[in-house]
Amino acid sequence: MKSLQRRHVLRVMAAASALLATGIAPGALAQDRTSVKIGYAISKTGPNAGGAGITTLPNYQLWVKDVNDAGGLELPDGTKLPIEVIEYDDRSASEELVRAVERLATQDEADFILAPWGTGFNLAAAPLFDRYGYPQLAVSSVTDKAPDFVKRWKKSFWMLGGGHDYAGALAGLIKKAAADGTLNNKVAMVSVADGFGIDLVTAARPAFADAGIELVYDKTYPVGTSDFTPMINEAKASGADSFVAFSYPPDTFALTQQSQVADFNPKLLYLGVGTGFPVYGKNNGDNATGIMSLGGIDPANEANAAYRKRHEEVTGQGPDYWGSVITYASLQMLQEAIKRKGLDREAVSAELSAGTFQTVLGETKMEDNQLRTLWWTGQWQNGQFVGIAPADRAGASQPILPRQAWKK
Repeated sequence: MKSLQRRHVLRVMAAASALLATGIAPGALAQDRTSVKIGYAISKTGPNAGGAGITTLPNYQLWVKDVNDAGGLELPDGTKLPIEVIEYDDRSASEELVRAVERLATQDEADFILAPWGTGFNLAAAPLFDRYGYPQLAVSSVTDKAPDFVKRWKKSFWMLGGGHDYAGALAGLIKKAAADGTLNNKVAMVSVADGFGIDLVTAARPAFADAGIELVYDKTYPVGTSDFTPMINEAKASGADSFVAFSYPPDTFALTQQSQVADFNPKLLYLGVGTGFPVYGKNNGDNATGIMSLGGIDPANEANAAYRKRHEEVTGQGPDYWGSVITYASLQMLQEAIKRKGLDREAVSAELSAGTFQTVLGETKMEDNQLRTLWWTGQWQNGQFVGIAPADRAGASQPILPRQAWKK
């Protein structure tokens, strides 16, 4: 009898070990798991909806379709489970976001939670992701504090660089153009008073100073500002050849239109989030040529081109030229980590941190939970938003300066 009991215990232990190897809790299989729950809270309404609806949400939808069309997420034992989506609208309010993430973790019991859109929202959600043990693939978040955050929130991953990366690249470009006599060494700058703008402007001030660039106008404006005419007129009167705006999408579009109305023609025009949206190029046509921002692509990158084509075919709109492809790549990393480690969030997070993945970006690997191979500056050229910095990176395009005046 004891021998039979011992054999039974050994069989149970072996079965439990096999289940743990797949990363699936024994109780989950006992209940005949039929899907993997993937949840997210995203800004479907409110001022953040424009950015989230171009960079983030379409890529979440595209990835879910691609995975489910292929039979589902593959687990280490070769079985596949379809993705079941749980979606909430955070209404562009951080309080709504926090409530939704907590609900996903505690009530919906999501297996994984995808990150929100925006720097401020990722920072607001990070403590919750950490508390409940979820990896946070914070793509649409620019922060110089990423090295500190990965120590505080060990399952957080920051994939869009920091303000010093973008500001340093821009300062270097202006410094070179000033040395060539193409620009003077004066900059007029405005920035949105939110996580993204604060991070960028905090990095830009010392970057310009170190490059010997004179900051002759420096104005911060609140979220929701719609009339930029006073700032544009003051920048126009400042004598600066370069105008820099660390802006969110609604601001970026408004600044562009209001600069045309004011006949404000800086030789270098650098705007923030939204400049790399396909609709920006479509709306402005030839007037987009020469305008700079964060991000960009290598137009000769075949994997990126194939991704862009599929994105448009499936979602009905083109991806942006900055965070879209990185968003999709982050999901491919998550998918492969699940294939290797199963649904154990601890093991998946460790694999995301240490593993190497083949994505639409090519071979992709995190460095201290950060993605570092990125385009820091891009520019509209020939109908595409192309990467121009780092200038020594393969596929970099040459910057066009001075920028052309507005065409009437």
